Amino acid sequence: MLVTITGFGSVWRRRDGRDPGDPRRFVRAAYFNTTGVPVNGKIRTRPKIVGHVRFNGVGGFDPNYPLRMVNSVFECADPCNWEGQNKVLFERMLSAPRQPDYFLVVARASEVGHLDVGSPAWKSEGTLLISNLVTPIADAAGAGASV
Repeated sequence: MLVTITGFGSVWRRRDGRDPGDPRRFVRAAYFNTTGVPVNGKIRTRPKIVGHVRFNGVGGFDPNYPLRMVNSVFECADPCNWEGQNKVLFERMLSAPRQPDYFLVVARASEVGHLDVGSPAWKSEGTLLISNLVTPIADAAGAGASV
C-alpha cells in the first residue's frame, strides 16, 4: 500500500531499541504519531477512536525533520487493528514519486469544521480512519483533530 503524507498529528512518541547495550539502539527507534488537543497548556491525546502511524528509524524517515516527509510517498503495511487500536506501519520512503493508494491527512476542526464521525455519510468509501479525538469541554473552542 502506497501512502503520501500531507500532514502529521500533533503528538509524537519514540520507543528506542530494546537492547541498552546496542550502540545503534537510537537508530533502531520507532516513532509514533497521533492526534492531540490542548489540555491545561499541554498537548494530550483524548481519543474517541485510538490509533497511530508508526515510522522506524530506518526506511527514509528522519525524526529530526518530520516535515521533510510531507508530500513523500511511503510503502506501508496494510492497516490493522490490534488491541482496539488502528495502526499503520510506514515501512520505507520511496526514492521516486508514485501514485499513492491513500493520503495521510490531518483534519482539524478549525480548518474543516465539525465531522460527524458516527454518521454513515461522514467520509467517502475507501477512507481509513486512524484516530479521532474527543475534544474536552474546556477546549471546545480549540482545535480538535482527526487523522
